[in-house]
Amino acid sequence: MARNLIGIDLGGTTTKMAFISVDGEILTKWSIPTDTSDDGKHIVPNIIKSVSAHITSSEFSKADFLGIGMGVPGPIDIENGIVLFAVNLGWKQRQQVRDQIQEALGLPFVLDNDANVASLGEYWKGAGEKDEDVVFVTLGTGVGGGVIAGGRLLHGVNGGAGELGHVTVQPNGYLCNCGKRGCLEQYASATGVVHVAADMAKDFLGTSRLKEMEDNQENVTSKMVFYLADNGDILANQVVDRVTFYLGLALANVANILNPANIIIGGGVSNAGNTLLQPTTRYFQENAFPAVRDSTKLRLAQLGNDAGVIGAASLALRFQKTN
Repeated sequence: MARNLIGIDLGGTTTKMAFISVDGEILTKWSIPTDTSDDGKHIVPNIIKSVSAHITSSEFSKADFLGIGMGVPGPIDIENGIVLFAVNLGWKQRQQVRDQIQEALGLPFVLDNDANVASLGEYWKGAGEKDEDVVFVTLGTGVGGGVIAGGRLLHGVNGGAGELGHVTVQPNGYLCNCGKRGCLEQYASATGVVHVAADMAKDFLGTSRLKEMEDNQENVTSKMVFYLADNGDILANQVVDRVTFYLGLALANVANILNPANIIIGGGVSNAGNTLLQPTTRYFQENAFPAVRDSTKLRLAQLGNDAGVIGAASLALRFQKTN
């Protein structure tokens, strides 16, 4: 009997893939560069080729797999297996992804938004394990999110549920790629942290390595901002304070509506660990309704880069159980 799944995490620069057991253990994993040239038309053929080659060269056969799940950075028509568009991949038009992959590989295929998929990964095998109500927020180049309520991933009426990155935290604030202003994504993503640092440096009059770097137009990254804050840089600490205020406020608003057991913070920015988590928790508690504040916990994600492939595999497993 087929006891394994295939998980695919399609990103703008890298596509991660894995063979995963039905218990959520990674059996083997690999990645290929995502070729976004020619409007992304090579992406799906490259995935098909790579999965085929790995099945052939492994001890597994196609019969050992129940199905394939994939996370994609863009809005999805889940019912028809279509990616509506994905700017990072060069996909400006609708992409009939499911039919292409299903026909080529002969296995059931299901896809969802990458942030939803990462949240399923943490829910299944990571920081959200054992809880039926979990919110996941991922702080990377942008800010994504996923909401699991009563053990079910919420999509909303048009697939827009869990868009935590577009909670407004600063009315009339920075202009977001989505067209509105003041979105969390513009403050708490890796690029947002850099933007806040550049703005705050203009008005800062004290002594600071971060201020020197900004004045000399050195390359400032969010990782560097958190590192400097950790090492006592006054301006860097002020930047982290502002960023975590916005993040704590947004997460409190989400928790006041959903009251999940855990809000899990993942993505590259979460590598700052307690330097991010402690002040965010403080601002969260200041802004959360008392009953929510006392029951919802903020936690750091545990699966790192594996959340996407594990979550994608769990998509395939869920699909099998409901069909």
